[in-house]
Parts: sequence; C-alpha cells; structure tokens
Amino acid sequence: MRALLFIVPLALTIYAFIDCLNTSEEDTKHLPKIAWVFIILLFWIVGPVVWLVAGKARRNAATGTGPSSWQRGRRQQWVAPDDNPDFLKSLKDDKEARKAEAESRKAEKAEDEEELKRRNGGGPDDKTPPTS
Repeated sequence: MRALLFIVPLALTIYAFIDCLNTSEEDTKHLPKIAWVFIILLFWIVGPVVWLVAGKARRNAATGTGPSSWQRGRRQQWVAPDDNPDFLKSLKDDKEARKAEAESRKAEKAEDEEELKRRNGGGPDDKTPPTS
C-alpha cells in the first residue's frame, strides 16, 4: 500500500508531463507551455492536477457532441464506391496509366525488333544488305 502512495502521483506526473509536451502552444491556457512544464515537475502532486484541470484548452469536452477537427474535413456519411467521384476518377486515371504503359511497351518491343533485324541482317523478305 505504501508503494501505491508513491506510484499513483508519479504516474499522474508522468502523464501530465507527456500531455503537456504533446500539446501545442496555442492550446495551452493561462501560462506559456514552458511554465506549465516547470509547474508539473516542481509541484509534484498539485502541478499535474492543475494542468489537467486548467492548463489545456479542451474543446467539446463537456458535451462530446461536436465533431473533432479530424472529422470535420471528412464526409459525414458513407458513399458507395460507384457513387464516389474521387474513386471513379482514380479508376479512370489508373486505366489511362495502364494504357499508356502498354503503348510504351509496344513501342519498345517494336524498336527492339527493328534493332534485332538490323543486327542479324534482316529476315528472309528483307531487301536491304547487312551493315557492318
């Protein structure tokens, strides 16, 4: 039990310290971020509690009904792939890329065959003399 009296405040201090370090400067309230770090580390039990209560701007913490910043930029409802214009555009782009790649492979193959004919002296229906 005595160890618990040491471990719980230590864990609270570590949590508050890491939370303070991960919080942006704009989200800290009342004091600069560096001041909060010193308060958390110097005032062992009181500092972390004060940080968790008053040091960080918490948005929608009371109600929890508003969308987070991550959700605001996203669509709010699911859209089937065949109705999603971004997905359809990506399919079209992929198809065009595959078509262009196939055409370039055909052109490379034709060039390789021409080079091979020139090196080997041509085929049976070739009328040009071999070059050395």
